[in-house]
Amino acid sequence: MALAPLVRLVACGSVDDGKSTLIGRLLAGTGSVPDDQLQMARTTRRSGSTVAPGEIDYSLLTDGLESEREQGITIDVAYRHMELPSHRRLIIADAPGHEQYTRNMAVAASTADVALLLVDAERGVRTQTLRHLTICSLMGVRHAVIAVNKLDALGFDETVFEGIADTLLPAAERLGIERVDVIPVSALEGDNVLERSGRTPWYDGPTLLEILDQSEAITNGEAGLRLPVQTIVRAPGFRGVAGTIATGTVRAGDRLEVAGRSLTATVAEIVRLNASPESAEAGEAVCLRLEPDVDITRGDVLTSVDDTCHPADRFSAELVWCGDEPLAHGRSYLLVCGPLTVPAVVTAVRHRLDVESGSLEAARLLALNDVGRVDIATDAPVPLDSYERSRHTGSFLLVDRVTGDTVAAGMVRFALRRAENITRQEYVVDRDARRRIKGHPAGVVWLTGLSGAGKSTIANEAEQRLHALGVHTYLLDGDNVRFGLNKDLGFTPEDRAENVRRVAEVARLMVDAGLVVLVALVSPFRGDREAARELFEDGEFIEVFVDTPLDVCAARDPKGLYARAAAGQLPNLTGVGQDYEPPTHAELVLSGTDSADASAAAIVAAVLAE
Repeated sequence: MALAPLVRLVACGSVDDGKSTLIGRLLAGTGSVPDDQLQMARTTRRSGSTVAPGEIDYSLLTDGLESEREQGITIDVAYRHMELPSHRRLIIADAPGHEQYTRNMAVAASTADVALLLVDAERGVRTQTLRHLTICSLMGVRHAVIAVNKLDALGFDETVFEGIADTLLPAAERLGIERVDVIPVSALEGDNVLERSGRTPWYDGPTLLEILDQSEAITNGEAGLRLPVQTIVRAPGFRGVAGTIATGTVRAGDRLEVAGRSLTATVAEIVRLNASPESAEAGEAVCLRLEPDVDITRGDVLTSVDDTCHPADRFSAELVWCGDEPLAHGRSYLLVCGPLTVPAVVTAVRHRLDVESGSLEAARLLALNDVGRVDIATDAPVPLDSYERSRHTGSFLLVDRVTGDTVAAGMVRFALRRAENITRQEYVVDRDARRRIKGHPAGVVWLTGLSGAGKSTIANEAEQRLHALGVHTYLLDGDNVRFGLNKDLGFTPEDRAENVRRVAEVARLMVDAGLVVLVALVSPFRGDREAARELFEDGEFIEVFVDTPLDVCAARDPKGLYARAAAGQLPNLTGVGQDYEPPTHAELVLSGTDSADASAAAIVAAVLAE
């Protein structure tokens, strides 16, 4: 394979293994930092520095990231550029070693060709070392350089080096990493970094710089053209679709297809700044003028007609969980892949990977830094390739719908076959026909609040009033559904999320039947309620917050739950052992200390006003 002009490297490993110092020495030794920055690195002193006066503190050449981490600032990956002896460019991603920044490391590894994994010889192989090696493998990195650092502190003991190599080489082989180089180095003193060291006569391999200079870029899978549409460009007499080519090549005159939409068009012109080239390749941002001007929107994926991507709504995927809260079954997240954003639910956790032993363990959830195989369902079919075919259109992020935080990095393994076996059926008698015969609008009234807030009492009174007015209703009570539909669920956050999801789906069917559905459910998490809301059309969902102080609920204690929680028998009671997230934009806020008649009247007025 011919050497590529650009190679991407992710530098990773556990905290304080020496990444910044090693990267700084590479940059300085190849002339990739300016003289004034080198001069500053000679004169600046830090507390606890082991660098003698007048020498270069190479860790200062990586933008002082350690001091930012110590202050608790969340940081992104730092990227530095250097030129290799072969005149190719090397882009170095300095990934944080702390466990709480694993998401940053996963993002950096997703575009890397080579992984530089540092190991502190004094501390040996740690869990974070193996976790980073595992993530690199999952992200498609097939070349790992294991730098055993700080051997100078151990007199360059060969047995220490061999012990670390004997631990990591089998792990790399098990993970499918095709090429592994293990090299003894001292980032502080420069041994085997740029030049061979006389203090390691037992090592006759290449230097770190020589290894990097021989490295190869990863070819981006087997997928043909993939152009995710990022924006529609409009100008007088012109309409084009713009985006960055993920894989493949596009040429003027090519016949393209909009994945999953049976729309085809011909590339009439490729437009770039001050140019109209005949072709463009992966990595280039382009604007295409198509003939005919078919209906394309942001998030669509353009493909070649002979190698298209078939959208699906069920996938098997690997997840690296980065959220502080564990993965919750049934909770709706946002799946983001380039310009594409769609609600998604993890329907099953197949297994969790033990990064130390490589064994697959049964699991119901994934916690911070866990790696596991899951089944995921999207609200609509989406054009995702397998990660093996395309690192760009086969990877995604899961984002918390409320906070906007990234909670997982995912790699699609394959679309689940059942995604192709079901088709939505359309019938003559539809929701509008059902509503006309009932003579009133349909919708859901979702009452949320603490246990004992009065939700069921208010919902019962409101249903009686609506029924007396001839409104067709049904009441879904949180306790009642747990006797049947949700009898298999407990009260952990993930079970509560699934409880809300199932109730919301049943409510949607009843609204489709033309009913006004009252739901009385604690539903403590804002994100779960927002996911329920999105199942309905505008105006069909009325969120009612029954705002009752905790002490009032505990004094009422109609089910004896608060007494059991006080005795330590109920650890997951909302408001005591588990948080409650009150609504921020509820359509109706009721005081749980007012009369049930007044609260019910307010609900009836809101329903009839729709």
